[in-house]
Amino acid sequence: MKHILLGDLEVSRIGLGAMGMSHGYTGSGTDDAESIRTIHRALELGVTLIDTAEIYGPYINEELLGKALKGRREQVVIATKFGLVSHAGDGPWNLDSSPANIRTAVEGSLKRLGTDHIDLYYQHRVDPNTPIEDTISAVAELVEQGKVRHIGLSEAWLETIRRAHAVHPIAALQSEYSLWTRDQEQALPLLRELGIGLVAYSPLGHGFLTGQIRSESDFGPDDFRATNPRFTGENFQRNLALADEVQAIAHEAGATPAQVAIAWLLSKGDDIAPIPGTKRVSRVEENVAADDLELTAEQLAKLDSLPPAAGGHHNETQMQMIER
Repeated sequence: MKHILLGDLEVSRIGLGAMGMSHGYTGSGTDDAESIRTIHRALELGVTLIDTAEIYGPYINEELLGKALKGRREQVVIATKFGLVSHAGDGPWNLDSSPANIRTAVEGSLKRLGTDHIDLYYQHRVDPNTPIEDTISAVAELVEQGKVRHIGLSEAWLETIRRAHAVHPIAALQSEYSLWTRDQEQALPLLRELGIGLVAYSPLGHGFLTGQIRSESDFGPDDFRATNPRFTGENFQRNLALADEVQAIAHEAGATPAQVAIAWLLSKGDDIAPIPGTKRVSRVEENVAADDLELTAEQLAKLDSLPPAAGGHHNETQMQMIER
């Protein structure tokens, strides 16, 4: 597995998103044993970056990761997130990046993860009620205390990134970036100016780009995709054509659609780390194999020219938390 730098944090250039093991998708949280096997297999294959958050569950995904990493902590760059749980009594899905909330959140994450430090600690979503300078100053204190090694942002936009980086170096921005969500290309010049890496979540379009999802009935009502505009109605039907284009290039390249989607992202720069999520050993093996896939210039050009996906990449409530 090749390695890259996020700021000055070295990671495998393909990571593992752990959210779906516990949260968000049909079947999440139903087979922790397979999820732990998947984490162990990822480590065997050279994956070092594993991503979680306190909101996933809430809390149970961090606990699962902590259990899986017992005796293996030194092999892993643990990334987790704060700010979508208010510990002042408002609970989950409430934006709170106040310094007091951060100080409470980090202690919970450290305990659940079974570690004395978090390698990469992200603000999960920008909190409009707390100046970003106050938030980053609070996390910088955790860096001084040794509880956090590197600071990240998630779904922040240009002015916020600049202001945050002026307080303390930001190692990485984590945002959705894939063949069908490309607005991060507007942020890349600033990230490169400041030396900030990009961690691409949902590089497979929440599974759509794998070509495995062919019907809205493929996921249950507890699956967040059931309210995602790209997975419903006319948008779903239009987006099938996009998945079919990826499938055609995969056939030509002798690879799977997932590998093509990841390889396309890797071609965009050595400061981009996709973190495809899975809870299955077979899928992590498939995804990691994209490290060795070299697409031709013609194949990359075809992928670059794919039309944008129909529909927003999150539902309206979630989009209100994404800074643009």
